[in-house]
Amino acid sequence: MFHAAIYRTYVLLYHCSGVVSLDLYQKLEVLAGAARYDAACTSSGVNRKAVPGGIGSASSFGVCHSFSADGRCISLLKVLMTNCCAYDCAYCVNRRSNDIRRATFEPRELAELTVAFYRRNYIEGLFLSSAVLKSPDFTAERMIETLRLLRDEYRFNGYIHAKAIPGADSALIGRLGLLADRISVNIELPSSDSLRLLAPDKTKESILKPMGFIRERIEQDAGETVPRGNRQRFAPAGQSTQMIIGATGEDDLKILNLTEGLYKNYKLKRVFFSAYIPAAENPLLPAMDTKPPLLREHRLYQADWLLRFYGFSAGELLDESCPNFNPFLDPKCNWALRHPEFFPVEVNLAPYNALLRVPGIGVRGARRIIAARKTGSLDFAGLKKLGVALKRARYFITCSGKRPDGLDIAPDALLCALLSEQARGRMEMAEIFAPQQISFFEHPAVAREELQKCLTGEL
Repeated sequence: MFHAAIYRTYVLLYHCSGVVSLDLYQKLEVLAGAARYDAACTSSGVNRKAVPGGIGSASSFGVCHSFSADGRCISLLKVLMTNCCAYDCAYCVNRRSNDIRRATFEPRELAELTVAFYRRNYIEGLFLSSAVLKSPDFTAERMIETLRLLRDEYRFNGYIHAKAIPGADSALIGRLGLLADRISVNIELPSSDSLRLLAPDKTKESILKPMGFIRERIEQDAGETVPRGNRQRFAPAGQSTQMIIGATGEDDLKILNLTEGLYKNYKLKRVFFSAYIPAAENPLLPAMDTKPPLLREHRLYQADWLLRFYGFSAGELLDESCPNFNPFLDPKCNWALRHPEFFPVEVNLAPYNALLRVPGIGVRGARRIIAARKTGSLDFAGLKKLGVALKRARYFITCSGKRPDGLDIAPDALLCALLSEQARGRMEMAEIFAPQQISFFEHPAVAREELQKCLTGEL
């Protein structure tokens, strides 16, 4: 439900101009609530300045419920065009067989609502998705009309993220992409089998085909020689997608391989992961009292970061012998513990890509190390000044061939050092890591065996 201040805006508009009615408020209550399950919401990647006679602007920093580089909180009106759906996907709260309140925006209603919110500084843009009303083409046409009204009649220059409807005609997706900053197609489930089982109205081809079309249009747009100021750009902030995590039995390796393939084959800007929230009693789905796998979602986001910015591949982070991430360790630390042959890394000689693989050294830290060692040799005090997280990094590096004095690299000390306070608390609750113990393990042979179990998530 929206903030009370927004409700007062409705009442003000209703009495002053008659533009917005309480019925529209009820529609927003239903359709904004239904949109909360869509995680693929970001406005990063595009800049558009305000123009004379127009309203709004888009910032490359922005997101819904996030902050810009200058500290401003940025929000988008995140809403569905309709929650009336012709499909019956078992995992979806909007499925046609579900007995819920239904509502549908008229294109002009939603356009006027967006502009009214923008003028009162509640939002900086629009995130528009939709259930499938009648057919994919019919739904896409209504979304296009909404965006056309915003861009052409209201001269709205704010950020717009639109969801392409799988199965819609390519010509309609092309028109949608010319009106939106970012366009996305939700892949929903990680495998064709799961899609066939839980979403029989959708197919892998109906999802991947528009993804391929969007990629081709973006590449074609980038190759155009006409000055960009004189033409509309197609989805200038690129395309993204979303996967539901935990509704079906695919392991993290399957999900990560799919993620890597989407980045390579469809040039996606982001793959979003959404922990499944039980919304229906169904023997094919987790029970209603099952908690959403939020920690698993978090680990997949960390792994996604490693794929995009740290030079890792899915096959390095996971394999058939270890197909799931350890819930207690972040993927980078997990990889480091499973590959002791890679360490220690000499910070004064190692290339940039090797530094990125050290726990505690990020992209910024690695760049600072490369720059700083041009003027002299680095020691541990110097690394700390550069912002390196030595609590973790010191176990995996040397400075001029030396490790810190008195460093304990036994398995229990190493594992303890890499665990966050929250992870340590979870392990204590699971009686895996008891704080009263002087040593994590008593015998070296047991240490190796138990550590391996922890790394593979068996404990």
